[in-house]
Amino acid sequence: MTRPVILTVHAHPDDEASKGAPTIAKYRSLGAHTVLVCATGGEEGSILNPAMDTPEVQADIAAVRRAELDLAASVIGYEVVERLGYRDSGMPETPSNDHPESFWQADIDEAIGKLVAVMRRERPHVVVTYSDDQQGYQHPDHLKVHDITGPACDRAADPEWYPESGEPWQPLKLYYTTWSRARMVAMHEKFLELGMESPYGDRFANRPDTDHRITTQVPIDGFQYARTEGLLAHATQVDPTSPFWFGLPTDEANKIHPFDDYILARSLVDTEVPEADLFAGIPDLEWRCE
Repeated sequence: MTRPVILTVHAHPDDEASKGAPTIAKYRSLGAHTVLVCATGGEEGSILNPAMDTPEVQADIAAVRRAELDLAASVIGYEVVERLGYRDSGMPETPSNDHPESFWQADIDEAIGKLVAVMRRERPHVVVTYSDDQQGYQHPDHLKVHDITGPACDRAADPEWYPESGEPWQPLKLYYTTWSRARMVAMHEKFLELGMESPYGDRFANRPDTDHRITTQVPIDGFQYARTEGLLAHATQVDPTSPFWFGLPTDEANKIHPFDDYILARSLVDTEVPEADLFAGIPDLEWRCE
């Protein structure tokens, strides 16, 4: 019997809070080992909280965002935080894309190798990353996170790749995290039902509908706090008055879509979809409530 291990790969500080945080909190409560990989330092992100937009914060934004990530990871339930060490590439077609230390400019084999080293050290059964279809948000760093994660799962198991990076390890399942259209529509309709202005209408009006690809819905009732508290830990990136994140009453928001949605991209174990568990089909796992 082995302890379950889940590893998520994200682009920037705050992505780990907005995508799948309740899932991590749930699995940590059941005894899983939880690992976060963050590709960049988030240096190019705007300061969206007016209370944090000060000269002192602006002068050392990388250190501020590093501390925010550590706090958010602790709140969510990540035991390990690994940073790949690249600079935030900024939005598409901006000068920061060309910065020599940016993730977008990083040698692809080097970046895959850094992730392989983490995988071999932490030995995840399940890996979660971004989808192959990112039409709704084509940030260069999100695209590259996808581009390195699949190959890293393959190369981590191949002793001919990066032999200096430890004993080979084969992750068994790879998932894409996704925000379902159904969830955003339900949030939008709840705002209107309560007589409130909805911030979601424009978000899904032109968003590609990929809900048919969803294979796995992890029940997160009781763990939604991880998303809210994780986001609030990113005090520069998240405005605590944002209606998008915090506009609905907490009890109403938690009832609307009590699932985290995923697309099973590949599996080396037998599993039947739809699933309710990212570890479904993986044998000999030892679960223990913490």
